[in-house]
Amino acid sequence: MKHGWRLAAAAAAAALALGAGPAGAAEAGDVAQRVEALLRQMTLEEKVGQLNQLSGKEFTGPATDKVRSMETEIRSGRVGSMLNIKGVPDTRRLQALALQSRLKIPLLFGLDVIHGYQTVFPVPLGESASWDMEEIEESSRIAAREAAGSGIHWTFAPMVDVGRDPRWGRVMEGAGEDSYLGARIAAARVRGFQGKQLGGVESVMATAKHFATYGAAIAGRDYNAVDMSEHLLHETYLPPFKAALDAGAATFMNAFNTLNGIPATAHSGLQRDILKGAWGFKGFVVSDWGSVREMVVHGYAADLPDAAAKALVAGSDMDMESNAYSTGLAAQVRAGKVPEALVDDAVRRVLAKKFELGLFDDPYRFSNAERERAALNDPRHRQAARRIAGKSIVLLKNEKAALPLRRGLGSIAVIGPLADARRDLEGGWIVKSDAANLASLVDAVREQAGPGTRVTYAPGCDVACRDDRGFKAALDAASAADAVVLAVGESWDMSGEAKSRADIGLPGRQSELFDALRAIGKTPVVVMMAGRPMTFENVAEQADAILYAWFAGSEGARAIADVLFGAVNPSAKLPMSFPRNLGQVPISYQQYETGRPVRDEKNIVYKSAYIDSPNTPRYAFGHGLSYTRFAYRDLRLSASAMAPNGKLTLSFTLANTGKVAGAEVVQLYLRDPLASVVRPVKELKGFQRIELQPGQQKTVSFSIDRDTLAFHNRKLEWVAEPGKFELMVGSASDDIRLRDSITLTER
Repeated sequence: MKHGWRLAAAAAAAALALGAGPAGAAEAGDVAQRVEALLRQMTLEEKVGQLNQLSGKEFTGPATDKVRSMETEIRSGRVGSMLNIKGVPDTRRLQALALQSRLKIPLLFGLDVIHGYQTVFPVPLGESASWDMEEIEESSRIAAREAAGSGIHWTFAPMVDVGRDPRWGRVMEGAGEDSYLGARIAAARVRGFQGKQLGGVESVMATAKHFATYGAAIAGRDYNAVDMSEHLLHETYLPPFKAALDAGAATFMNAFNTLNGIPATAHSGLQRDILKGAWGFKGFVVSDWGSVREMVVHGYAADLPDAAAKALVAGSDMDMESNAYSTGLAAQVRAGKVPEALVDDAVRRVLAKKFELGLFDDPYRFSNAERERAALNDPRHRQAARRIAGKSIVLLKNEKAALPLRRGLGSIAVIGPLADARRDLEGGWIVKSDAANLASLVDAVREQAGPGTRVTYAPGCDVACRDDRGFKAALDAASAADAVVLAVGESWDMSGEAKSRADIGLPGRQSELFDALRAIGKTPVVVMMAGRPMTFENVAEQADAILYAWFAGSEGARAIADVLFGAVNPSAKLPMSFPRNLGQVPISYQQYETGRPVRDEKNIVYKSAYIDSPNTPRYAFGHGLSYTRFAYRDLRLSASAMAPNGKLTLSFTLANTGKVAGAEVVQLYLRDPLASVVRPVKELKGFQRIELQPGQQKTVSFSIDRDTLAFHNRKLEWVAEPGKFELMVGSASDDIRLRDSITLTER
């Protein structure tokens, strides 16, 4: 809804009133004209102000000197964006301050809306286990609707870093170890956040982060350095970013890490050559929190002005919370160390997004109290959260028909440090949720078990589980129960940013609680809550059933109960390999063949192998069970050979041979056994989520073309070399059901 607001200054009004139609509907040329008209009126200090982003957490407290100083900066046009401001009253109040500046340029409000605003969805790694692009897009759309209604223009998500080291706490925020799956998920999240076009009042700008290679931090230690070949960079770590760009991501965020000795914030090869050069990115790049300032600590910049110059010249457009640009960038321009043309380019990019969002036509269009109330009170959002959480829970193991639990049991004991957890269900990066309104797993089991079943609860210990003083009460409760559910794992603050762990096993004595239950003849159904893959060998070996629930969100407990009792048939698949032990880390299914590969675990002498551990993961990428069974049959190829510009079709029959309806994520893998650069033993090249009723079967097809077979050669050229290619279809990377091969001809 427009308020008829226009710039007060007559000269500015003439320049900016062009194309004042519905936000997002203006042609690119119209936006460019309006940007240039405004840019010509700006002083150097006002230009630098547009590149300055400050945190507004202090605005929710008392009026301190710092708050008054920031208010002055906003009124003088020295701030272009704020983060950590949310809600209609606060965003309107600060926007009003910006409109007191000489040119009345509106603020952008950004926020870390990572996996929900008020309605919390599973952490991104958990949601990625759904392999369901429609649901992932839907959760981002709901998050955007709630955030945009509360005055937010911009989210710092999705994180699209490839992560292969579960010690790194931020694997929680990503899509796992595979660049193909990660690219598909990156595009889905961008579409969900941004909608069809920037400017919709139920959408927000997306940010592809962290550009680039942050997920490869040495030893899984957050903020650590990265040392990587150009080939691995292009082959594995860049594709999800390119997919986000192709989906229309409005902004990129650079990374904290150094890449081969150069801070990503000042890496012109990444930002100028690849992102804005070869890829033609038209949006803007924002630094991560304080990363411009941290270049001084890295030993790459002498002081804040030097850091500002190096970041801006390398292509970092907006400075988040370093105060480096505001402190010294203008002086660096006047000293001839930074061309003003580069400042103008950065400002153009920022202003263009403000125009595309419609903020010059109505600065308050996203701060609408009625729309905020409607978005935050829509019951469909919690329904979606429960549905999506159910699709994200992985059934790792199910022997002796331990699951689903039979309804009508006399008694169920829900044991463990996370059995009555609420806040822990949501994981990190929570914006507005109220944990008091969440059901715990004990609550959800009581709801589903029904009035005829007695449900008892005993924690045994807290999450840290430093002693066994509570074990006896837990064992007493379990001994009197017909079934036992044991909820173990991490607390919400053990995964996420700055939460690297040197030991990714179950904390404290949690595994001893499992052993104690077995010792009294009770083998529990194990529910694990975490933000990362963990190691739990004794549980994996001895449990009959294991559900990996991640941090499942606002409706996570009810979703877990849905799966426990069979109301939902699990269909999720792992987006990361689970190691058996810490010594296997980092681990990925997509390893490169060695000259001495392990073909047989019984013959590892002088092989590329561990001598004290199996060399396979505990649970492989793509693994996930169901309460039904699926048969793969009759692989067919439309042709056995393909020309470089040709296509062929692989098809097969998938049948549900069990007794209940279910969904299977079928996976297509490829191997190039002879190439100019050694290729991985397997690469994911396609997947589909297929739902089938008992006894139903369906023909599943994949299209194979040159891009399916292509890779980056030693010159980083995207090529498909003639020769034989192996095609594999299966239920997981280590569960291949069908195989065949094709030949790519020279012409």
